[in-house]
Amino acid sequence: MGLLGVVVCAAGPAGGVGELVSLAQGRGWDVQVIATPSALDFIDVEALERQTGNPVRWRYRKPGEPRAPLSDAIIVAPATYNTVNKWAHGISDTYALGVLAEAPGMGTPIVVLPFVNSALAGRHAFKQSVSTLRSEGVRFLTGYGERPPRSEGDDHFPWHLALREVERAG
Repeated sequence: MGLLGVVVCAAGPAGGVGELVSLAQGRGWDVQVIATPSALDFIDVEALERQTGNPVRWRYRKPGEPRAPLSDAIIVAPATYNTVNKWAHGISDTYALGVLAEAPGMGTPIVVLPFVNSALAGRHAFKQSVSTLRSEGVRFLTGYGERPPRSEGDDHFPWHLALREVERAG
């Protein structure tokens, strides 16, 4: 299937990103996890590196370090309010945002599975950011209307929906 980049942000479900990795590997994907700096507190970096066979990338490379391979497709999950808004406004102050800033211009299929509460998802800023990114071909998985696929007290994050959508997009 190719290389699937998984951009993981600092939100409750991030600790379960290994489930998405397993699902993707089961479908033939090689997986590269890319974390926002804040997400490092939510994930088990060593376990993900063992699981994927790839380093978890979270910072820009230093001079002389090899470049990361380009992803054939990208899933952003769980995507936070902060990451979506920064990305839509062209802010590239982390490695993860740098990858996301370039990907639409390179034609890389991108699927976003937000984890944003209803109050933030209802804000004009978030709705505008989603609209901007959709206009560039980024696919957002949301629930009813513009609500993210999250319900209060629901501990299961629908990783499988993002994988299914990225395979449709590719």
